[in-house]
Amino acid sequence: MKDYKVFEQSIQISASATMVEKCISDRELMHRWLNPRLRCEPVGEWDTQLGSRSRFIIDLPGIQPTLNNTVVEREPGLIVWEFSGFFQGRDRWECQPNDQGTKLINRFEFKVPNPVVKFGFELLAAGSTKQEMSAQLRRLKRVAEALYIKSGYT
Repeated sequence: MKDYKVFEQSIQISASATMVEKCISDRELMHRWLNPRLRCEPVGEWDTQLGSRSRFIIDLPGIQPTLNNTVVEREPGLIVWEFSGFFQGRDRWECQPNDQGTKLINRFEFKVPNPVVKFGFELLAAGSTKQEMSAQLRRLKRVAEALYIKSGYT
């Protein structure tokens, strides 16, 4: 995708791909690992099936930038949200089962259409966005592993 930035990170999780996927698709579990300033609201009923819609809202002092999302790819172990708003692009979550549990890959592919917002993002937020993606994966890992142990599948 032309002019798109790509941030891709992965993490090894000691839990089944089914459990990891549940942490990504269950809205209550999602809010355990998302940045506390970020919330996800359904458009209609919450779902992560193909065509389902939601919005991610960032709570910042004085403003609440919003991304409108649609699930554009969905199969077991894979959810891809396409979004528009102050960013345009895709957020891909893929669970790859392996002998140690699951490798989770998150690929955030985006562009910032507004040149002023793009300049501000690159100057102030690009580095912290990458760091937050990494922290988010670590939080998701803790949630998935705790649920996996609690479920008795150790």
